Parts: sequence; C-alpha cells; structure tokens
Amino acid sequence: MSKFRVVGIGFTAAAALALAACSSSDNASSGGSNSSMAPSSSAPMSSSGSTGSPDGVTTNADVFGPACSQLPQGSAPGSLDSMGPQPVASAASTNPLLTKLVAAVKATNLVDTLNSQQAITVFAPADPAFQALGDAKFNELAGKPDQLAPILQYHVVGKRYDAKGLATAGSVETLNTAGGPVKIEGSGENMTVNGAKVLCGNIPTKNATVFVIDKVLTPGTNKN
Repeated sequence: MSKFRVVGIGFTAAAALALAACSSSDNASSGGSNSSMAPSSSAPMSSSGSTGSPDGVTTNADVFGPACSQLPQGSAPGSLDSMGPQPVASAASTNPLLTKLVAAVKATNLVDTLNSQQAITVFAPADPAFQALGDAKFNELAGKPDQLAPILQYHVVGKRYDAKGLATAGSVETLNTAGGPVKIEGSGENMTVNGAKVLCGNIPTKNATVFVIDKVLTPGTNKN
C-alpha cells in the first residue's frame, strides 16, 4: 500500500489545478468526444443496474450502460467473461475502452498495487475523457507520476460497491482522502459520479467493481 499513500495536500492541489486547467482549455475543442462511445445493439446488459449486493460484488447480468456494447463478446480479451476472473488492473489492460487509463496506471507503477487490493471500486475514465486533455498534456502528466498518482487515487474507493450501494451511499471517500469525497447522484442509467456519466457500470473483476465514466475526476471538487 506504500505506493497508494496520498502524497500530500500540496501535490494533490497542484495536480487538481493542473488537471482542471487542462480540461477547461481543451474541452471546447473536443466537444462530442464521447461520440465514439455510442452504443451498438449486441451487448448483454441490465437496463438499470438495480441489483444490489451487500458486498458490492456483481455479475455479468448486472452490467449496464450505453458503452457496454463496445466490449468484446464471448471469452475474447476485454469481454466480461475474460475480465471477471482477473484482478482489476490486469482486466483493464484488455478493456478497449480504457487504454489511456491503463497507460496512466503503468506510468505511476500502480498495476501491482491495484491488483493486490482485496475489495475496491474503480471509477475508470474512458479514453475520450483523457483525449479531451490532448496528447501533449496527457503525456506531460504521465511523465510526472508524483502529480498523476493523486489523480488516479481519486478514482479508487477502498470498499467494493455496486451501483445500488453507491446510490445509497450518496458520497464515498477515495484513496485520495485529501481530495474530498466523490458525490454520487441518480441511479442506474442516470447515475453520475461527480457529474461524470456512467458509460458502463457494475463491471465485475476479481477484486473490484468497475464503473467506466466519461470524465476524469478532479480532486477537491466537493471539498467545503
């Protein structure tokens, strides 16, 4: 867990400001960046993600959201059947929606740390969320792991939740405690995480439940 230790309020604030600046300068030129997440008609999914589990563990039948249709089918790498038995970082590395997030996790050497957790929830920004920053700014952050790590920590909750559990909680603390809580609003297809839409939720992996979202979360957003 030493690599997941929050690095301090100064770094967190700097990372948050850097990310906010990146987002505000690029979002205008990247409008509609989520168009690549439009659903097709073939993916198995729940219509609401309403099934609840006291330990936050989900099954393929609980998965919901418009982008789930973009996951490979059957037992192909990146499919629900393939990801389910794998720890979360290994599972994400095969998910075609999360190539930028995987690159960020590797840049901060957090693969083994994520895989070794027992029960966590991961809010996973889809590729268009990182692409909104622009390649140059993403690569700049990737080259500064001490600033990128607190941002990634803000996307991980140290308890496993399914969609119903998150909706009931209303807000959850992340591993970046200095960044403040993450606010959950709505439920099922209408769920948001700090305002980010859930594109594919309740994805089961061996040690985590994953929610693919359409924005990179900024630490400090909900601090008083």
